[in-house]
Amino acid sequence: MTRPNILVIMSDDHAQWAAGCYGNRELHTPALDHLAAGGLRMDNAFTPTPVCSPARASFFTGLLPSQHGIHDWLWYEVNIRNAAQRAALTGQPSLAGQVTLAERLAQAGYHCGLSGKWHCGDDDLPQPGFHSWDALRANRPALDGPYSVDGQFVERRGWHSEIITDKALRFLRERPQEQPFFLFVGYIGTHSPWSGHPERLVARYRNATFADIPQNDPRPHGQFTGEGVHVRDREEALTQYYAAVTHIDEGVGRLLDELEARGLREDTLVVYTADHGLNCSHHGLWGKGNATRPPNMLEESIRVPLLFNWPGQVLPDQTAGHFVDLCDLYATLLDLAGSGADPSGGPGRSLAPLFTNAQALPDWRPFQAGEYGPTRMWRTSRYKLVRNAALNHELLFDLQADPRERHDIRADEPQLAADLGRQMDAFFTQYDLPERSGLRAPQGPRHNFHEAWRERLQL
Repeated sequence: MTRPNILVIMSDDHAQWAAGCYGNRELHTPALDHLAAGGLRMDNAFTPTPVCSPARASFFTGLLPSQHGIHDWLWYEVNIRNAAQRAALTGQPSLAGQVTLAERLAQAGYHCGLSGKWHCGDDDLPQPGFHSWDALRANRPALDGPYSVDGQFVERRGWHSEIITDKALRFLRERPQEQPFFLFVGYIGTHSPWSGHPERLVARYRNATFADIPQNDPRPHGQFTGEGVHVRDREEALTQYYAAVTHIDEGVGRLLDELEARGLREDTLVVYTADHGLNCSHHGLWGKGNATRPPNMLEESIRVPLLFNWPGQVLPDQTAGHFVDLCDLYATLLDLAGSGADPSGGPGRSLAPLFTNAQALPDWRPFQAGEYGPTRMWRTSRYKLVRNAALNHELLFDLQADPRERHDIRADEPQLAADLGRQMDAFFTQYDLPERSGLRAPQGPRHNFHEAWRERLQL
């Protein structure tokens, strides 16, 4: 297997349920469906943490949040336009000083570019390893906003899904032809606010039934309404969200067309994924892990799409049910780039053997772990244990009998909960740095994610 060019497309808040190739009957996603039909679809793909900044940091480092140290979304890049202001925010978590995927790939001879959302600390400045940097600054509405282009600020007009695609196409056209490339495309269209998307796409869903989303789904047991988005008009918000997905899909199609037109399609691994999932009235919530207090680990929050497509190297029309996450994606890309053994110490493993045999890797792990600050999760094929250390509280769900996670069975199954808890503790003992752990009381300036967890939970 030769070293491929690598195109990773990561959307923000694009849940696994929100794509035709994952079973949604009303969403129009022909480009994503094309990637799935011509490649490998991972049916049990998860985020390590159901919120954007730490999830993206896990992709770029191969580490869990309790290893890289980012535990919540970062907001400080908004309107921070000079070094003095940035210096005043000393103590913010970031990936500064940590070796990222872009650095590893650059060392392996790749020409690396970013178009769209970074959100792992200091969007303003090009990050190490990237030769081309075109970053949208923070979360924005669908239209208009500032970008950092190789460290220079540019105000742009238009829909971000189209701007981000345009700049990714420019990278493909202007890159050095003698080098393999790594291009990271970070779409934000599916992020709130769900409004202002092109009417030509919104109109497609004005009469949608949204039948794939459970109705009258009660809020999860033991959870409190928290930081999620408050939506007054469910149908309008869903209409806009579906339009945003289709808008991103159009961008994916344009990227695929460019690769084909340039004769690069057979030399390029295309990956589509998201940083985390999203509840769009599922469980009565709008948002991801921080839609509730304490943070949730609901399936809609943690499941993400993950598609691999590489003509001639990834066999078509394959599905695999292995538990995988963004740390495994990191390990896979390093493996394919021939960059040597991964020194990060993260939990990820390469998925490359699945490209030609979806039944490969029979010794794959039978669990998925996750965390969000002091909340940790341990999920098997049947059971899910969720523990919040700050509250000394656990929930146990039987996903086979109760897929909507409505009934906490911990009181009925104390031994099972204890066994799963020991497995989870052993795993996090291996993948936890005390100075960066999610169980450590937050330190530093009192910004959004630095509030003490008990204060944040308002308990």
